[in-house]
Amino acid sequence: MKKHLPNPLKFKFHFLFLTLIGFSFIGISQTSELSVEKIMQDPNWMGTFPSNVKWSADSETIYFDYNPEKNTKDSLYKIDLSNTSKISKVSLEEERKLISRYGDFNKDRSKKIFSKKGNLVIYDVKSGETTQLLDLSESISNAEFMADENKISFTLGDNAFIYNRKAGSIQQLTNIKSGKAKEEKEEKISDKDAWVRNENLELLEVVNQRKTEEENEETYREATAEEETFTFYLEDRNLSSLQVSPNAKFATFKLITRESGENTSVPNYVDESGYTVNLPARSKVGENQTKVELAIYNFEKDTVYNIKTDELPGITDLPDYVKDYPDKEWEETDREVVPTTVYFSENGEHAVVNIRSKDNKDRWIAKINLETGELNTLDRQRDEAWIAGPGIGYTFYGGEDMGWLPDNKHIYFQSEETGYSHLYLLDVSSGNKKALTEGDFEVFDPELSNNKKHWFLTTSEVGPGERHFYKMPVMGGKMEKLTQMEGNNDVYLSPDEKNMAILHSYSNKPWELYLKKTKANAEAKQLTEGQSEAFSNYEWREPELIEFEAEDGAMVPARLYKPEADVKNNAAVVFVHGAGYLQNAHKWWSSYFREYMFHNLLTDLGYTVIDIDYRGSAGYGRDWRTGIYRHMGGKDLSDQVDGVEYLIENHGINPEKVGIYGGSYGGFITLMGMFTEPETFKAGAALRSVTDWAHYNHGYTSNILNEPAADPIAYRRSSPIYFAEGLEGDLLIAHGMVDVNVHFQDVVRLSQRLIELGKEDWEMAIYPVEDHGFVEPSSWTDEYRRILELFNESLLD
Repeated sequence: MKKHLPNPLKFKFHFLFLTLIGFSFIGISQTSELSVEKIMQDPNWMGTFPSNVKWSADSETIYFDYNPEKNTKDSLYKIDLSNTSKISKVSLEEERKLISRYGDFNKDRSKKIFSKKGNLVIYDVKSGETTQLLDLSESISNAEFMADENKISFTLGDNAFIYNRKAGSIQQLTNIKSGKAKEEKEEKISDKDAWVRNENLELLEVVNQRKTEEENEETYREATAEEETFTFYLEDRNLSSLQVSPNAKFATFKLITRESGENTSVPNYVDESGYTVNLPARSKVGENQTKVELAIYNFEKDTVYNIKTDELPGITDLPDYVKDYPDKEWEETDREVVPTTVYFSENGEHAVVNIRSKDNKDRWIAKINLETGELNTLDRQRDEAWIAGPGIGYTFYGGEDMGWLPDNKHIYFQSEETGYSHLYLLDVSSGNKKALTEGDFEVFDPELSNNKKHWFLTTSEVGPGERHFYKMPVMGGKMEKLTQMEGNNDVYLSPDEKNMAILHSYSNKPWELYLKKTKANAEAKQLTEGQSEAFSNYEWREPELIEFEAEDGAMVPARLYKPEADVKNNAAVVFVHGAGYLQNAHKWWSSYFREYMFHNLLTDLGYTVIDIDYRGSAGYGRDWRTGIYRHMGGKDLSDQVDGVEYLIENHGINPEKVGIYGGSYGGFITLMGMFTEPETFKAGAALRSVTDWAHYNHGYTSNILNEPAADPIAYRRSSPIYFAEGLEGDLLIAHGMVDVNVHFQDVVRLSQRLIELGKEDWEMAIYPVEDHGFVEPSSWTDEYRRILELFNESLLD
């Protein structure tokens, strides 16, 4: 196989050579309607597609972002239900008058309270009128109806207040201040000075009398003074998530002490100033020492106390991986925890809290004794890998689906107890738990209906590659499927729940807006049709959804693009999607739309393309999600290798003609593939890739690999920089220089390693103005021109 020239100008040379001999820059005669330049241009060429859908408060109008005028940014458009064939741009004046999608309804949903421009506003659903209730010196936030709906709680600064609508009065509930309380200083005096003072008082009677009078006056003031108001001082902590119980007896809030460790800097060499400017960036994994405490403000006792987490079951448990370090002493102490959110029952009498361990191994749901701060654990989910999954949230970021039924007795939450994320009810009095959904599928975004008698929820019950919307009785039972269109149905219920606005897409059809009655047998009406003529003129492929068997017997899902027999070149390209928790082998329009179009181009040119939902991908349950625990580049990489074996055995692929590429996590896998599986992959393009996980962020990395100082084995076997000596094929590294996610430093360190190892068949393309996600069409075009030329040169010789 012809090796790459170790010359940074070689791509330009080959481009000129191919042009001179009568070929296009893609290296093949012009048989395709597609080109890299076309598919990587400004996405506006594809058309305009709706996003950010929301309803008017009266359920009569659908609003969404749209861009038929091909402006630099989307604008707000609307469709009225009275005339669904008309799409209108929303004026700035009308947009300013819109009712916020956020806020709180009263029980019968006749009124909605919210803040607008920092003011307290109430909306009457029947009349459609809004009334400003309060305009204060600071911005009002977190407005909620109390159990007594004449009262509305809200926060202002670091304190909670109640507005009494009937009396028109405001009551401050909390007295929280920043800084520290003033300490009374005891007078310190030397023996010498004490002797001089006492002698003076004995000699001078008037001075002694005045001193006695001052002491008497101070004693009188203290005896007659009103009791000082209790003040809680934050000291060096920040306040977060302040909320008042519906019965106005308690408030809860989080106290956050931020010690994030040493942050890094990303140099911007093309700043408009003409100087190099360091961009502030994240710290590295293992340096997040943030402490989170949960406090209760007891209004009757006028005091504050913290919840007590030392009795949580398993609080001292050590993780299983400690057995790999027998020479290290591991101390069984109370682990640090992060309380995410407090949930009050509707009557305010009960509260539960979701708590996560900082080592990511445990999630506790506990009932709070609001009088003492003691906890009664209702549910514990333990995972020796890490706690996550749909509806379960994240340690520092929350995001869990959880709350109370109106009976003030049951809470609902999601758990991966069975291996898939399902919806549960739990009786807080008896502790009895009931699964409302079950099966080898996942549940997303469950929401109680207005009358609290049903659930609306999205699931993957039809298959992991589809999403549909369902209705289910509140205590469980048969789920009624309300959407029928194959693919993904992203549903937005109207406030009155009579209609569904649906963003729908299919694997070869971008998102469009539909309207459907909230009934299973109703017909969905398409409201938008945004594809441009240039885009729709090409016959975009519907990738085949397949499964192949991995070396451990698991069935691995993938998308397959197969060329026509007359152009098939027996070469294959493996695409590796990014991570974070992502799925790409599905039936809806991919977020990797540029890569999807590139795969159509590759297939036109005769390549077979496979896009694998490797271990670690979303959509397939807990075991698939955690298959990469403590070894990135393990099963996630072997799944790519097994995919190549599948292509060789079933689709006639020449084992000497296989390339691999991907960005971010996909770039990382590309590097691991090129370094550790050189007999499988002959060429690879690693884009914005992590090269050493010890240099990535804490929130993501510590879940999967723990922390470097505690689990160095996981980092050494997961980081490509340790395996660079294995490079044999042709490697392209591409990276944005102002990437504040995966820092440019990653590939700089790797390039030095490759230089020291004497590796020749690699080269780097750098993009001075690009962050992690490229923006400029010129950058996208340059990057993918290089990728295509890499594959044409390395795989087709």
